[in-house]
Amino acid sequence: MHTDPILIIASAITIAVILASAATHKVRAPARFAKQLEDYQLLPQALLKLVARGLPLLEIGVAFALLVPASRPTAALAAAALLALYAAAIGINLWRGRADIDCGCSGPDQAQPLRPVLLARNGVLVALALAAGIAPQARDLGFFDGFVVIAASAVALLVYAAAEGLLANGPRLFKLIGR
Repeated sequence: MHTDPILIIASAITIAVILASAATHKVRAPARFAKQLEDYQLLPQALLKLVARGLPLLEIGVAFALLVPASRPTAALAAAALLALYAAAIGINLWRGRADIDCGCSGPDQAQPLRPVLLARNGVLVALALAAGIAPQARDLGFFDGFVVIAASAVALLVYAAAEGLLANGPRLFKLIGR
């Protein structure tokens, strides 16, 4: 299946920015990230420090690899696997009844409890990551195509940021409305 390169490049840029942003949150507040990782109760204590240090490096590596056409198909699979892994961690803790922990999705500035809607969000991100790995239709890209790629990526990232803000602040808003 061959797809227009605009969709593929815009998907790759969007997922790359999301992963790079997630990595910077983890690097900016490593102790907080290690605590969030521990709260999920999925890793043995001996691996927590290693994973807390290595995961941001992996996210950054995958983000950069998504921007290189030669490595994009493999990077897209790695990005999809990471996002699916995060969804699995959220799903396991929801299944355990542990919705009160911070998902770690919004960085150090906003705590966000686990909720089923995060699984749907990650499902959309997995699909977008997989779209970045599709073989592109062979065609020359012009100046206008570059503009469309940038605009499409910007719109996708704005939608993502708005959704993240609503997800992070939704519980507080419902409490205010319910009063």
